[in-house]
Amino acid sequence: AQPQQATQQPRQTPELAATTKLLKQSMAFTPETLELDKQSSLFNYAPRNFYAHSHPTFPTAPQFTNQDEIVALFERLPMDTLFFVFYFQQGTFQQYLAAKQLKKHSWRFHKKYMTWFQRHEEPKIATDEYEEGTYVYFDYESGWCQRIKSAFKFEYLYLEDELGNSGAGDA
Repeated sequence: AQPQQATQQPRQTPELAATTKLLKQSMAFTPETLELDKQSSLFNYAPRNFYAHSHPTFPTAPQFTNQDEIVALFERLPMDTLFFVFYFQQGTFQQYLAAKQLKKHSWRFHKKYMTWFQRHEEPKIATDEYEEGTYVYFDYESGWCQRIKSAFKFEYLYLEDELGNSGAGDA
């Protein structure tokens, strides 16, 4: 006959209550197991333009077997290839990797003009809302080349910042 111990509930602090509420909300959006299987199969290769009678020496599966190898490949690609992948592989993991590499090379995506810009020199004017100066931009519509734009006003409002790089302080 052991004495019963009183179970003591932890005190509910406002922080704990807020954290619990956020955890419950996040659990409402967890993917189903079947969805996870589809998404996690990054390397389940299905060719977009399947042609059954290709030459037997052509590869039938991707060359890379893990994500680290793909990332390492994108780190070695030339700028033109990164731009090509960004504009012609839209909505893919490859587009994400190309954008990430372009940002590493100090390119910034302008959401209004839907093109990449890079500082040619330090901006002549810099405020909290914009900076103005000479920029190099990638002309994907008429020349597939880099052009210089003088006295360009780059408003931070149009800076794509989804990959986590900040706009105003980047060079």
